[in-house]
Amino acid sequence: MEPWQLTAELILDGKAALGEGPVWDYRSGRLLWVDIEGMRIHHYDPVQGTDRSIQLDQRVGAAVPRAEGNGLVLALEHGFHLLDLATEQLTKLTDPEAGQPENRFNDGKCDEAGRFWAGTMNRKSNGPTGALYCLEPDGTLRKAIDGVICSNGLGWSPDGRTMYYIDSPTKQVVAFDYDPAAGAISNRRTVVTIPEGEGIPDGMTVDGDGMLWVAQWGGWRVSRWNPQTGERLGFVRVPAAQTTSCAFGGPDGDELYITTARTGLSEEQLAQQPHAGGLFRAKPGVKGSPACFYGG
Repeated sequence: MEPWQLTAELILDGKAALGEGPVWDYRSGRLLWVDIEGMRIHHYDPVQGTDRSIQLDQRVGAAVPRAEGNGLVLALEHGFHLLDLATEQLTKLTDPEAGQPENRFNDGKCDEAGRFWAGTMNRKSNGPTGALYCLEPDGTLRKAIDGVICSNGLGWSPDGRTMYYIDSPTKQVVAFDYDPAAGAISNRRTVVTIPEGEGIPDGMTVDGDGMLWVAQWGGWRVSRWNPQTGERLGFVRVPAAQTTSCAFGGPDGDELYITTARTGLSEEQLAQQPHAGGLFRAKPGVKGSPACFYGG
């Protein structure tokens, strides 16, 4: 069967340096996303076409709504924080890598039990100095994976029994058996390998059929993969080479929102992809599961 193709449409010409981490907040009907290098958190309202931004004083790798109230949990350059959206005040929780100034937090996501999983990367080199952490709702933190180069996409199977994870330079998506009660991972294996010449895997989401949607940095696309067979089922073309992440949203959960980046692009490259750093959307004909929020 030949893979299908769609093309995403631009919905916000955000010109983000490093757009990332889209999360659909079904309570507000808005898309939460971040600009890591711009140090901003964004709330996009697709009905009004408006985009509220909150400026921070450090890079923000990921932001996820809290289950109670209107706040967010953040994985910032300097550790985990809470953010009050009304006052825009930050509260620091913990910084597990305070002694590693070259590292910063990158992608993060919550599981169904309300745990916030987020990982780190080295900003200066490709050294395996990063890790993947799990922040429990009660605020306790543990390291789950060590020796990571660039911690990236996360996702869970619809039944919650498999966790998927990307360390970008490996060009692979790995799977773990997942124990939802304990938040424990085991039995690591590779389920998808990105072909040569298609960039590297970045952010990821899982649809209701259990298929993986992987944004390909340098690949101009988000591809849909079957983790059981490793086969590509199709892809969404994106008019920006540095496609960073994706998430299902919209009133029916059938809209795929896609973030992109313009950092590091030359004037010539930006002329070829003027909407790099924008927010894109496609309707691929499948639905995702509602996003999980932080329980603390």
